[in-house]
Amino acid sequence: MLELRHVSRVYGNGAAEVAALLDVNLSVEPGQLVAVMGPSGSGKSTLLAIAGTLEEPSSGEVIVGGRLVTGASAAERARLRRRAIGYVFQEFNLLPGLTATENVALPLQLDGVLAGRARAVAGRALAGLGLAERAGHFPEQLSGGERQRVAIARALVGRRRLLLADEPSGALDSANGEMVMHMIRAACRQGVAAVVVTHDARLASWADRVVLVRDGRVVGDAEPSADPRSLIDDVQ
Repeated sequence: MLELRHVSRVYGNGAAEVAALLDVNLSVEPGQLVAVMGPSGSGKSTLLAIAGTLEEPSSGEVIVGGRLVTGASAAERARLRRRAIGYVFQEFNLLPGLTATENVALPLQLDGVLAGRARAVAGRALAGLGLAERAGHFPEQLSGGERQRVAIARALVGRRRLLLADEPSGALDSANGEMVMHMIRAACRQGVAAVVVTHDARLASWADRVVLVRDGRVVGDAEPSADPRSLIDDVQ
């Protein structure tokens, strides 16, 4: 579902040049959950932004759902994100003037789905995450865990087959963090491919694979250890 081939991302030029990613190769199959770990500044968020077509690589190829997206126009990338890619941001990025239902329905409406149908789909998605009674509430009326569930519902509505999550549990307590990973894992059982950036080794232990990134390079790619604490040692 996702493939990065020899992807590099360099900012600036000359003496001011900074390499955020260097010759990264990564593939994620449908139904697979991959956790990306590494120290701050290692390139994890840049990797996720490039995988989600929010940034272009300086070199290399990005393939989503069998389609080469490197070099695609901004409009083509926006269509791909609306139709195939769900992105969960650490800060939730919900629109404050819209209810939970309206936030989840918005991507569908932008893709041409009639408002009534989009809201019905959004309502079912929220109900599936235990938020039926909170669907008419605005983000400021929701807890952090509830807002994150709304963000996940928004990321999964429609026919999106790739879920990208940047520190989805960063603002949550341990119980809500576990719940978020449980929901992502459930989406994978439905065939969604997921890539999750996390600093939390216990949450990374939910993944099928853990990719370790350091100084812009992938330095490890393996199944998580039975003892999640060992992952912390690997990324130091």
